[in-house]
Amino acid sequence: MKPPIELKPNTVHIWAINFVVNEETFNSYFSLLSDDEKVRALRFKFYKDKRCYVVTKGVLRLLSASYLKMNAKDIIFEYEKYGKPKFKAQTNLNFNVSHSGDMAIIGFVYNYTIGVDVEKIKNDFDTSEIAANFFSQKEIEALQHIPKNEQYIAFYRCWTRKEAFVKAKGSGLSFPLDKFSVTLDKDLESELVETQWNPSEKYQWQLSSFKPSLDYIAATIVNSKFYDLQYYDWNHLQLNFI
Repeated sequence: MKPPIELKPNTVHIWAINFVVNEETFNSYFSLLSDDEKVRALRFKFYKDKRCYVVTKGVLRLLSASYLKMNAKDIIFEYEKYGKPKFKAQTNLNFNVSHSGDMAIIGFVYNYTIGVDVEKIKNDFDTSEIAANFFSQKEIEALQHIPKNEQYIAFYRCWTRKEAFVKAKGSGLSFPLDKFSVTLDKDLESELVETQWNPSEKYQWQLSSFKPSLDYIAATIVNSKFYDLQYYDWNHLQLNFI
């Protein structure tokens, strides 16, 4: 069966998913989960956290099933040393997932490593204090040169781009956040500008930023310089996959 949306070589698919669903839809996603995933879902104390987990896992299974031409319930995930998920089956399809607020982002690509991150934009914290602990010196200086009223969005540009790269590398919290740098001054122009451990590695990755919704910002990175990036809204297309 041909998938509803075909993922071609050298193409990245980014899916935006909204968690706000009715009870029937929630239950349909829950029914797709493995036994251990259902157990984990039931352990969440708050419904919002349970909904986030169930919807994300359910949609991930439906999309993966379409690309892999499998039954959604038959897909088995496994996890690398620092928790990065992947398919247990032998496949050259790779994916990455991120969620924040009421939204998740899932990215798919063949043959390459991918990382994604999404954040709901807030303005109730000190950007300079967090930047001092997690940003590189180049990024801190760049943030300081941004007008004060624009620093929150610049902060999130930097944060999502860095998180996407860390997730792509799959090294978890052990990865040194101050040893690489990204741009943060523009929404659509993003770049990995420094990798201190290997000055040439920055040329191996393509970094992109986007806004999946008004109050959110996201980023994706792939270890290929030549690919086509395509965006999809799950909530508009889900009936094609169910």
